[in-house]
Amino acid sequence: MSTDDKNRAIAAAILPLVGGAENISTVAHCMTRLRLGLRDRSLVQDEALKALPSVMGVVEDDTYQIVLGPGTVARVTPEFEALVAETAPQHTAEELADRGAALKAAQKAKNATPFKLFLRRIANIFVPLIPALIGCGIIAGLNGLLINLGWLPGVTPALAAIASGFMALIAVFVGYNTAKEFGGTAILGGAVAAIIVFPGVAKIDAFGQTLSPGQGGVLGALGAAVLAVYVEKWCRRWVPESLDVLVTPTLTVLISGLVTIFGLMFVAGEISQAIGDFANWLLANAGAGAGLLLGGLFLPLVMLGLHQALIPIHTTLIEQQGYTVLLPILAMAGAGQVGAAMAVYLKLPRNGSLRRTIKSALPAGFLGVGEPLIYGVSLPLGRPFVTACVGGAFGGGFIGLFSMLGTTVGSTAIGPSGWALFPLLNGNHSLGETITIYAGGLLVGYLVGFVATYFWGFSQELLEEFNVETEALETTVTAGDGAPAPAPTSPEPEPAKV
Repeated sequence: MSTDDKNRAIAAAILPLVGGAENISTVAHCMTRLRLGLRDRSLVQDEALKALPSVMGVVEDDTYQIVLGPGTVARVTPEFEALVAETAPQHTAEELADRGAALKAAQKAKNATPFKLFLRRIANIFVPLIPALIGCGIIAGLNGLLINLGWLPGVTPALAAIASGFMALIAVFVGYNTAKEFGGTAILGGAVAAIIVFPGVAKIDAFGQTLSPGQGGVLGALGAAVLAVYVEKWCRRWVPESLDVLVTPTLTVLISGLVTIFGLMFVAGEISQAIGDFANWLLANAGAGAGLLLGGLFLPLVMLGLHQALIPIHTTLIEQQGYTVLLPILAMAGAGQVGAAMAVYLKLPRNGSLRRTIKSALPAGFLGVGEPLIYGVSLPLGRPFVTACVGGAFGGGFIGLFSMLGTTVGSTAIGPSGWALFPLLNGNHSLGETITIYAGGLLVGYLVGFVATYFWGFSQELLEEFNVETEALETTVTAGDGAPAPAPTSPEPEPAKV
C-alpha cells in the first residue's frame, strides 16, 4: 500500500467513527492532533476510535482531538478533509447552524472561561509558527556544527541566512496571526508589527533613548497588532463606507504605528528583557529547585491547558538568546511519564489490553508525544500520574543543577520534546556537553519515574482492580482499509484515588 493510500485508509477508518461527514463542522490539525468540530458529540464511537492502530488517544476540549502523532497528522488531515467534502450531504446554512446548537453551546460554556479563551488565542497565534521555528532551528544547529568543525566555509553563510531570516521577521508573522485571531485585517496587523523590525527605527528617540530594531520583539508585535485591531474596528464604526477603503487602513497603521514607536516598543522591550534576565537569574541561582518545580508541574499544566501561557515566553527567549532555557527542563515531564509507563507494564502482567496500549504508545513517548500514555495509562490509574510527575521533577532538577553550575541547556525551537529535541539543543558550552546533560536528565526522569511508580504507584486495591486477565475479553474492530484492529471491550478505567 502506498503512503497516500495508507493515509487515506486512516482517514476512512476515522470518519464513520466520528459520526460521518454530516457530523463534521470544522477540520484542523496541530503538531500531533486532528482537531474536529462536531455537531453531535453523542455520535462519536470513542472506544472503537481508540482501538484503531493509528490512533494514539483522544482528547476532548473545545474541539474533539484525535492524537495521530507528528508527521502522520499532517498527511492524514488533507485526506480526511477530502473525504468529508466528497461524502457530506448538502444542507442549507440554517440547517447546519440549527443542528446540534444546544450541544455546541453547552460545550463552549464548559470550556469558555475568560482565562482559557485568552490562552487558546495565544496558542492560535504562536502554534502556526512552530514548523518554521523547528526547521530554522535545526538548520541553525547544523550550521553551528559545520562552523565548529571548519567544514564547508563557503556554505555556512548561506545556512546562516536561511536559519536567521525567519527569526529576523518573526514579529511580522506574530502581528499577522494576532490580527487574524482577534478579528481584524491580518495584513494590517503584520504591517504595524513590521515597524518593530524596521532598521530605520534606530533614528528615532523615545523616552530619552534611541530605539533599536527588534526592540520589544514578539510581545511588542502582539500588543501592536491587538491595538491595530481595536483601531480598525473603531474606524469601521465611524468612517463612511465610501471612504472606508482609504481612511480605515491609513488611520489603523498611522495611529497604531505611532503608539508602537513611542510607547509599546519601549514597554515591551523592558518586559522582554526582564523575562530573559529572570529566567537566567532563576536557573543560575535556584536552578535545581526551579527545575524540580517546573519539571514536576508541567504535566498538570498540560492537563489544564495552562502550558499555553509559556509559548510567548519561549519565543521571547529564543528571539533574545537564540534558545529557550525552559523547554529542556519542561521536556523532563515526558521522561517521567515514560518511566512510569514502563513500571505499569511490569506491575500489571495480566492486563493484556493495558500492556498492549503501553507497547504501542512508548515509541511516541520517547519522541516526546505524551498524550497516549497520559490519557491511556497514567491518568486513568491516578497514582502513576503523580509518580510520573515525580520523575519529571527529578529530571528537571538534574538539568537545573547544571545551570547553577554554569552549563546552560536550551532549545532553539518549541514543539518537539523527548529524543526529538536532540537536533535542536544549544547552550553556552559545547554541543557535546549540552547533549550529555540533556541525555542525563532524560535518564534521570526515566529512572525516577520508573522507581517511584513501581514501588509507590499502586495501592493493593489498585493492583487487585487492574491486574486481571483482559485477553479473553478482546474483540476486533475493522479499520477503514479492511485490516482488523484489536479493541478491548473492557470499560475505560475510572480515575483512581491517589
